[in-house]
Amino acid sequence: MGLEAIETEWNELSNEFAALEETSNEYGELLEKLESLQQKCMKDISHQRYRISQISSNLKKYVSSNVTTSDEKDQVADLEKNIIKRKAQLYDIDQTLPQKNGTYLNIILGNVNVSILNRKSKYQYKDDYEKFKLILNGIGLFMAILNLSHNSRILELAFIFLLVWYYCTLTIRESILKVNGSRIKGWWRTHHFISTACAGVLLIWPQGEPWQLFRHQFMYFNAYISMVQFLQFRYQRGVLYRLKALGERHDMDITIEGFHSWMWRGLSFLLPFLFAGYVFQAYNSYALYKLSSHPDAPWQVSVLSLLFFILFVGNFCTTLSVIPEKIRTRVKEHYRLCAIAKLKEKEG
Repeated sequence: MGLEAIETEWNELSNEFAALEETSNEYGELLEKLESLQQKCMKDISHQRYRISQISSNLKKYVSSNVTTSDEKDQVADLEKNIIKRKAQLYDIDQTLPQKNGTYLNIILGNVNVSILNRKSKYQYKDDYEKFKLILNGIGLFMAILNLSHNSRILELAFIFLLVWYYCTLTIRESILKVNGSRIKGWWRTHHFISTACAGVLLIWPQGEPWQLFRHQFMYFNAYISMVQFLQFRYQRGVLYRLKALGERHDMDITIEGFHSWMWRGLSFLLPFLFAGYVFQAYNSYALYKLSSHPDAPWQVSVLSLLFFILFVGNFCTTLSVIPEKIRTRVKEHYRLCAIAKLKEKEG
């Protein structure tokens, strides 16, 4: 290739670079404008919420002392509906804006913005989280079975380290999901933090007779939990898909380790497996408590006994608290439908 041809290519590349530079400048200007619009939206949302709280407070005071006629009651009802609707609209707008990290993410990641502004990217991250759980459950089941057939310290440590990494990663991913609109909360997030602590204590449990006495029980427990979590994943994924299609669930809702109120619809066989897993946790706690009296038992035994007991109580009580509520709802719906049917019969 001659020098003139090379110079021609360079000039062509320079023209392309000029176009790139222009695009880059335009991109920078749009970013500045985007940040300015984000700040304005956040300020306006705060203003709207403040004014709504004032109006709601004034409305409550007025209702408690002044509402007398049916027209006023209808007017108040319309205002309350509009307030609820406006709060939902503000929430939807808020989800399109960057969110502040929680304390846990600030400690782990620092002051890094983990908000995903693109809706499609949010759903992709949520799906990646679900796939991550499913794949790691499969690997965990395989390693638990492998440890049952081979008594190897290397395999044990590899499996327990996998548990530490898995639960620690779940807590970080769930915190990012929460920042991006997922409504996982309460006990089920706490459950993963406690599970991380459990796995960490197991990792530093020294080799010895107490560990060998508990080892097989622990591996059977993990194999069972992995199978139950797979059943949960398949069941919950189906329920969430149906409820989202009907507009009854948020698109960022995720599968969880336990039982939640939205899972009631179509529930058939999952609860017995869940309660069996909770009983297994209680049995682990009892076995470790008995093992703590062993002359060679290290401090990890007592700590693990307490942690397994906390997991059992939390899981059991959280699941039990959902069931009576859903039964009461079903009974109310049944009586309401019966009353409507009788009213129609009378009208007929």
